[in-house]
Amino acid sequence: MRRKATLFGAIVGAAMSANAAVSQEVTLIMHHFLPPVANAHKVMLQPWAERVETESGNKIDIQIFPAMSMGGKPNELYGQVRDGSADIVWTLLGYTPGVFPRSEVFELPLVHAGSATDTTIALNASLDLLDEDFKDVHILFLHAHDGNLIHSATKPVRSFADAEGLKLRTPGRTGAWVIENMDAEPVGLPVPALPEAMSKGVVDGALTTYEIVPALKLQELDKFVTELPDGDRFGTAVFMVAMNKEVYDGLSDELKAVLDANSRQNVAAEIGAMWEDFEMGGVKALGDAGVETIVLSEDEAAPFNAANESVVQKWIDEVTASGLDGAGLVEAARAAVAAAAASR
Repeated sequence: MRRKATLFGAIVGAAMSANAAVSQEVTLIMHHFLPPVANAHKVMLQPWAERVETESGNKIDIQIFPAMSMGGKPNELYGQVRDGSADIVWTLLGYTPGVFPRSEVFELPLVHAGSATDTTIALNASLDLLDEDFKDVHILFLHAHDGNLIHSATKPVRSFADAEGLKLRTPGRTGAWVIENMDAEPVGLPVPALPEAMSKGVVDGALTTYEIVPALKLQELDKFVTELPDGDRFGTAVFMVAMNKEVYDGLSDELKAVLDANSRQNVAAEIGAMWEDFEMGGVKALGDAGVETIVLSEDEAAPFNAANESVVQKWIDEVTASGLDGAGLVEAARAAVAAAAASR
Protein backbone atom coordinates (compact mmCIF):
# COMPACT_ATOMS: atom_id res chain seq x y z
CA MET A 1 0.00 0.00 0.00
CA ARG A 2 1.15 3.53 -0.69
CA ARG A 3 1.38 5.78 2.37
CA LYS A 4 0.35 9.39 2.13
CA ALA A 5 3.10 11.93 2.66
CA THR A 6 3.55 13.38 6.14
CA LEU A 7 5.44 16.32 7.54
CA PHE A 8 7.97 13.82 8.74
CA GLY A 9 8.55 12.09 5.41
CA ALA A 10 12.30 12.05 5.91
CA ILE A 11 11.90 10.21 9.20
CA VAL A 12 9.50 7.74 7.67
CA GLY A 13 11.79 7.19 4.70
CA ALA A 14 14.76 6.51 6.94
CA ALA A 15 12.73 4.08 9.03
CA MET A 16 11.56 2.21 5.94
CA SER A 17 15.07 2.07 4.49
CA ALA A 18 16.41 0.64 7.73
CA ASN A 19 13.83 -2.13 7.50
CA ALA A 20 14.21 -2.78 3.79
CA ALA A 21 15.45 -6.30 4.48
CA VAL A 22 12.05 -7.18 5.94
CA SER A 23 9.07 -7.23 3.63
CA GLN A 24 6.61 -4.68 5.04
CA GLU A 25 3.26 -3.71 3.63
CA VAL A 26 2.89 -0.58 5.73
CA THR A 27 4.96 1.43 8.19
CA LEU A 28 3.03 3.31 10.84
CA ILE A 29 4.55 6.15 12.86
CA MET A 30 3.47 6.39 16.51
CA HIS A 31 4.21 9.52 18.55
CA HIS A 32 3.77 10.21 22.29
CA PHE A 33 4.92 12.55 25.05
CA LEU A 34 6.65 10.43 27.70
CA PRO A 35 10.27 9.18 27.75
CA PRO A 36 11.10 5.58 26.79
CA VAL A 37 11.71 4.68 30.46
CA ALA A 38 8.03 5.35 31.25
CA ASN A 39 5.68 2.42 31.78
CA ALA A 40 3.39 3.69 29.05
CA HIS A 41 6.19 3.28 26.50
CA LYS A 42 8.08 0.19 27.63
CA VAL A 43 5.25 -1.91 29.08
CA MET A 44 2.16 -0.83 27.14
CA LEU A 45 2.91 0.76 23.75
CA GLN A 46 6.05 -1.11 22.72
CA PRO A 47 4.71 -4.62 23.48
CA TRP A 48 1.37 -3.70 21.89
CA ALA A 49 3.16 -2.59 18.71
CA GLU A 50 5.29 -5.74 18.66
CA ARG A 51 2.21 -7.92 19.01
CA VAL A 52 0.50 -6.16 16.10
CA GLU A 53 3.63 -6.60 14.00
CA THR A 54 3.88 -10.32 14.83
CA GLU A 55 0.20 -11.03 14.26
CA SER A 56 0.34 -9.25 10.91
CA GLY A 57 3.19 -11.49 9.79
CA ASN A 58 5.38 -8.36 9.81
CA LYS A 59 3.19 -6.69 7.20
CA ILE A 60 2.70 -3.87 9.71
CA ASP A 61 5.79 -2.11 11.05
CA ILE A 62 5.19 0.37 13.89
CA GLN A 63 7.94 2.89 14.56
CA ILE A 64 7.53 4.59 17.97
CA PHE A 65 8.86 8.08 18.63
CA PRO A 66 8.64 8.90 22.37
CA ALA A 67 9.13 12.16 24.29
CA MET A 68 7.78 14.38 21.45
CA SER A 69 10.83 13.44 19.39
CA MET A 70 8.96 14.17 16.16
CA GLY A 71 8.44 17.75 17.31
CA GLY A 72 5.63 19.79 18.73
CA LYS A 73 4.15 19.94 22.21
CA PRO A 74 2.02 17.35 24.03
CA ASN A 75 -1.14 19.38 23.46
CA GLU A 76 -0.52 19.13 19.70
CA LEU A 77 -0.58 15.32 19.52
CA TYR A 78 -4.30 15.08 18.78
CA GLY A 79 -3.90 17.54 15.91
CA GLN A 80 -0.95 15.57 14.58
CA VAL A 81 -2.90 12.33 14.30
CA ARG A 82 -6.05 14.03 13.05
CA ASP A 83 -4.17 15.87 10.32
CA GLY A 84 -1.79 13.05 9.38
CA SER A 85 1.58 14.21 10.72
CA ALA A 86 1.58 11.00 12.76
CA ASP A 87 -0.27 7.79 12.02
CA ILE A 88 -0.89 6.85 15.66
CA VAL A 89 -0.60 8.83 18.89
CA TRP A 90 -0.95 8.12 22.57
CA THR A 91 -2.14 11.21 24.40
CA LEU A 92 -4.20 12.59 27.24
CA LEU A 93 -7.65 13.89 26.35
CA GLY A 94 -7.21 16.70 28.86
CA TYR A 95 -4.39 18.19 26.78
CA THR A 96 -7.01 19.43 24.30
CA PRO A 97 -9.85 20.66 26.56
CA GLY A 98 -13.28 21.01 25.01
CA VAL A 99 -12.61 18.56 22.17
CA PHE A 100 -13.95 15.47 23.98
CA PRO A 101 -16.91 16.73 26.05
CA ARG A 102 -18.67 13.36 26.39
CA SER A 103 -15.62 11.29 27.29
CA GLU A 104 -14.69 13.75 30.02
CA VAL A 105 -17.46 12.25 32.17
CA PHE A 106 -15.23 9.27 32.98
CA GLU A 107 -12.59 11.57 34.50
CA LEU A 108 -14.95 12.84 37.17
CA PRO A 109 -14.46 11.98 40.83
CA LEU A 110 -17.28 9.73 42.08
CA VAL A 111 -17.72 8.42 38.51
CA HIS A 112 -14.25 6.88 38.36
CA ALA A 113 -14.19 4.69 41.46
CA GLY A 114 -10.45 4.11 41.81
CA SER A 115 -10.02 1.18 39.40
CA ALA A 116 -8.18 1.67 36.11
CA THR A 117 -9.51 -1.70 34.95
CA ASP A 118 -13.17 -0.90 35.54
CA THR A 119 -13.00 2.55 33.97
CA THR A 120 -10.97 1.32 30.99
CA ILE A 121 -13.47 -1.46 30.30
CA ALA A 122 -16.32 1.03 30.72
CA LEU A 123 -14.72 3.54 28.33
CA ASN A 124 -14.27 1.04 25.52
CA ALA A 125 -17.73 -0.44 26.10
CA SER A 126 -19.18 3.08 25.77
CA LEU A 127 -17.64 4.07 22.44
CA ASP A 128 -21.06 4.22 20.76
CA LEU A 129 -22.08 6.79 23.38
CA LEU A 130 -18.84 8.73 22.94
CA ASP A 131 -18.56 8.35 19.17
CA GLU A 132 -19.11 12.01 18.27
CA ASP A 133 -16.01 12.98 20.31
CA PHE A 134 -13.80 10.89 18.03
CA LYS A 135 -15.39 11.42 14.63
CA ASP A 136 -12.14 12.79 13.17
CA VAL A 137 -9.87 9.89 14.23
CA HIS A 138 -10.02 6.13 14.56
CA ILE A 139 -9.84 4.99 18.19
CA LEU A 140 -7.67 1.95 18.81
CA PHE A 141 -8.39 2.06 22.54
CA LEU A 142 -9.14 4.39 25.41
CA HIS A 143 -7.88 3.89 28.93
CA ALA A 144 -7.73 5.50 32.36
CA HIS A 145 -5.02 5.44 34.97
CA ASP A 146 -5.77 4.32 38.52
CA GLY A 147 -6.60 7.85 39.59
CA ASN A 148 -5.28 11.02 41.16
CA LEU A 149 -3.74 11.54 44.59
CA ILE A 150 -2.51 14.75 46.20
CA HIS A 151 1.28 14.92 45.94
CA SER A 152 2.87 17.65 48.04
CA ALA A 153 6.43 18.91 48.31
CA THR A 154 5.60 21.49 50.97
CA LYS A 155 3.04 20.46 53.58
CA PRO A 156 0.90 17.47 54.53
CA VAL A 157 -2.78 17.35 53.62
CA ARG A 158 -4.42 15.59 56.56
CA SER A 159 -7.70 17.48 56.38
CA PHE A 160 -9.77 19.50 53.93
CA ALA A 161 -8.49 22.73 55.47
CA ASP A 162 -4.86 21.68 54.84
CA ALA A 163 -5.36 21.84 51.07
CA GLU A 164 -6.30 25.51 51.11
CA GLY A 165 -3.88 27.68 49.17
CA LEU A 166 -1.77 24.89 47.71
CA LYS A 167 -0.70 25.36 44.08
CA LEU A 168 -1.31 21.98 42.45
CA ARG A 169 -0.67 20.82 38.91
CA THR A 170 -3.89 19.72 37.30
CA PRO A 171 -4.14 16.94 34.69
CA GLY A 172 -7.05 18.63 32.95
CA ARG A 173 -10.18 20.73 33.23
CA THR A 174 -12.10 18.56 35.67
CA GLY A 175 -8.99 18.14 37.78
CA ALA A 176 -8.80 21.92 37.99
CA TRP A 177 -12.33 21.99 39.39
CA VAL A 178 -11.41 19.37 41.99
CA ILE A 179 -8.47 21.54 43.07
CA GLU A 180 -10.53 24.76 43.11
CA ASN A 181 -13.18 23.09 45.25
CA MET A 182 -10.47 22.35 47.84
CA ASP A 183 -9.73 26.11 47.90
CA ALA A 184 -6.40 25.35 46.24
CA GLU A 185 -4.98 26.82 43.05
CA PRO A 186 -4.86 24.70 39.87
CA VAL A 187 -1.86 25.09 37.56
CA GLY A 188 -2.11 23.59 34.07
CA LEU A 189 1.06 21.70 33.13
CA PRO A 190 1.89 18.70 30.93
CA VAL A 191 3.12 16.02 33.32
CA PRO A 192 6.73 16.00 31.93
CA ALA A 193 7.05 19.62 33.15
CA LEU A 194 6.06 18.73 36.72
CA PRO A 195 9.48 17.92 38.25
CA GLU A 196 11.01 21.25 37.23
CA ALA A 197 7.90 23.13 38.40
CA MET A 198 8.01 21.39 41.78
CA SER A 199 11.77 21.85 42.22
CA LYS A 200 11.48 25.60 41.47
CA GLY A 201 8.45 26.11 43.69
CA VAL A 202 6.17 27.02 40.79
CA VAL A 203 3.77 24.45 42.23
CA ASP A 204 3.53 22.86 45.67
CA GLY A 205 2.58 19.54 44.20
CA ALA A 206 0.11 17.86 41.89
CA LEU A 207 -2.95 15.79 41.34
CA THR A 208 -1.43 12.72 39.72
CA THR A 209 -0.90 9.00 40.19
CA TYR A 210 1.51 6.71 41.97
CA GLU A 211 2.40 5.26 38.56
CA ILE A 212 4.25 8.29 37.23
CA VAL A 213 6.52 8.65 40.29
CA PRO A 214 9.56 6.61 39.11
CA ALA A 215 9.59 8.01 35.56
CA LEU A 216 9.58 11.62 36.83
CA LYS A 217 11.58 10.86 40.02
CA LEU A 218 8.87 12.44 42.12
CA GLN A 219 10.14 10.44 45.11
CA GLU A 220 12.97 13.00 45.20
CA LEU A 221 10.50 15.91 45.36
CA ASP A 222 7.46 14.65 47.24
CA LYS A 223 7.31 14.88 51.01
CA PHE A 224 3.68 13.77 51.39
CA VAL A 225 1.02 11.93 49.40
CA THR A 226 -2.65 11.98 50.40
CA GLU A 227 -5.23 9.45 49.28
CA LEU A 228 -8.88 8.82 49.99
CA PRO A 229 -10.06 5.71 51.91
CA ASP A 230 -10.95 2.38 50.28
CA GLY A 231 -8.78 2.99 47.22
CA ASP A 232 -10.91 5.85 45.93
CA ARG A 233 -9.23 8.71 44.05
CA PHE A 234 -9.71 12.38 43.18
CA GLY A 235 -10.90 11.52 39.68
CA THR A 236 -8.75 10.14 36.88
CA ALA A 237 -7.46 11.03 33.42
CA VAL A 238 -8.56 9.49 30.14
CA PHE A 239 -6.01 8.64 27.46
CA MET A 240 -6.41 7.53 23.89
CA VAL A 241 -4.41 5.53 21.40
CA ALA A 242 -5.81 7.00 18.20
CA MET A 243 -5.03 6.43 14.53
CA ASN A 244 -5.38 8.73 11.56
CA LYS A 245 -8.76 7.91 10.03
CA GLU A 246 -7.59 7.95 6.40
CA VAL A 247 -4.63 5.71 7.14
CA TYR A 248 -6.84 3.17 8.95
CA ASP A 249 -9.48 3.26 6.21
CA GLY A 250 -6.76 2.71 3.60
CA LEU A 251 -5.53 -0.53 5.13
CA SER A 252 -6.43 -3.88 3.65
CA ASP A 253 -9.15 -5.88 5.41
CA GLU A 254 -6.45 -8.29 6.57
CA LEU A 255 -4.45 -5.59 8.32
CA LYS A 256 -7.53 -3.90 9.74
CA ALA A 257 -8.49 -7.23 11.29
CA VAL A 258 -5.11 -7.45 13.04
CA LEU A 259 -5.50 -3.95 14.49
CA ASP A 260 -9.13 -4.61 15.44
CA ALA A 261 -8.13 -7.76 17.31
CA ASN A 262 -5.78 -5.61 19.40
CA SER A 263 -8.18 -2.73 19.95
CA ARG A 264 -11.00 -1.52 22.17
CA GLN A 265 -12.77 -4.20 24.23
CA ASN A 266 -10.33 -6.85 23.03
CA VAL A 267 -7.56 -5.23 25.08
CA ALA A 268 -9.45 -3.12 27.65
CA ALA A 269 -9.19 -5.48 30.63
CA GLU A 270 -5.52 -6.15 29.92
CA ILE A 271 -4.64 -2.46 29.60
CA GLY A 272 -6.62 -1.48 32.69
CA ALA A 273 -4.99 -4.18 34.82
CA MET A 274 -1.61 -3.05 33.52
CA TRP A 275 -2.22 0.49 34.81
CA GLU A 276 -3.25 -0.84 38.20
CA ASP A 277 -0.02 -2.86 38.37
CA PHE A 278 2.02 0.23 37.42
CA GLU A 279 0.99 1.84 40.71
CA MET A 280 3.13 -0.58 42.71
CA GLY A 281 6.39 0.81 41.35
CA GLY A 282 5.46 4.29 42.51
CA VAL A 283 4.32 3.10 45.93
CA LYS A 284 7.66 1.33 46.42
CA ALA A 285 9.72 4.30 45.21
CA LEU A 286 7.95 6.66 47.61
CA GLY A 287 8.25 4.23 50.48
CA ASP A 288 11.96 3.67 49.86
CA ALA A 289 12.46 7.46 49.82
CA GLY A 290 10.65 7.92 53.12
CA VAL A 291 7.76 9.92 51.67
CA GLU A 292 4.80 9.90 54.05
CA THR A 293 1.55 8.44 52.68
CA ILE A 294 -1.57 9.80 54.37
CA VAL A 295 -4.76 7.77 54.02
CA LEU A 296 -7.74 9.84 55.08
CA SER A 297 -10.38 8.38 57.36
CA GLU A 298 -14.03 8.34 56.29
CA ASP A 299 -14.70 11.40 58.42
CA GLU A 300 -11.66 13.25 57.04
CA ALA A 301 -12.66 12.34 53.49
CA ALA A 302 -16.28 13.51 53.85
CA PRO A 303 -15.68 17.20 52.99
CA PHE A 304 -13.52 16.19 50.00
CA ASN A 305 -16.32 13.94 48.75
CA ALA A 306 -18.88 16.73 49.23
CA ALA A 307 -16.65 19.04 47.19
CA ASN A 308 -16.31 16.34 44.53
CA GLU A 309 -20.09 15.95 44.34
CA SER A 310 -20.28 19.62 43.46
CA VAL A 311 -17.68 19.05 40.72
CA VAL A 312 -19.94 16.41 39.18
CA GLN A 313 -22.91 18.77 39.35
CA LYS A 314 -20.91 21.61 37.82
CA TRP A 315 -19.94 19.31 34.94
CA ILE A 316 -23.57 18.27 34.44
CA ASP A 317 -24.73 21.90 34.39
CA GLU A 318 -22.00 23.00 31.98
CA VAL A 319 -22.39 20.24 29.39
CA THR A 320 -26.18 20.45 29.60
CA ALA A 321 -25.95 24.15 28.78
CA SER A 322 -23.94 23.19 25.67
CA GLY A 323 -26.73 20.89 24.46
CA LEU A 324 -25.61 17.53 25.84
CA ASP A 325 -27.49 15.39 28.35
CA GLY A 326 -25.08 15.83 31.25
CA ALA A 327 -27.11 13.91 33.82
CA GLY A 328 -27.67 11.10 31.33
CA LEU A 329 -23.96 10.86 30.58
CA VAL A 330 -23.10 10.66 34.28
CA GLU A 331 -25.75 8.00 34.81
CA ALA A 332 -24.53 5.99 31.81
CA ALA A 333 -20.88 6.28 32.82
CA ARG A 334 -21.56 5.20 36.39
CA ALA A 335 -23.60 2.25 35.12
CA ALA A 336 -20.80 1.24 32.72
CA VAL A 337 -18.19 1.39 35.51
CA ALA A 338 -20.46 -0.63 37.82
CA ALA A 339 -21.08 -3.21 35.08
CA ALA A 340 -17.36 -3.54 34.48
CA ALA A 341 -16.74 -4.09 38.19
CA ALA A 342 -19.54 -6.69 38.37
CA SER A 343 -18.13 -8.57 35.38
CA ARG A 344 -14.81 -9.31 37.08
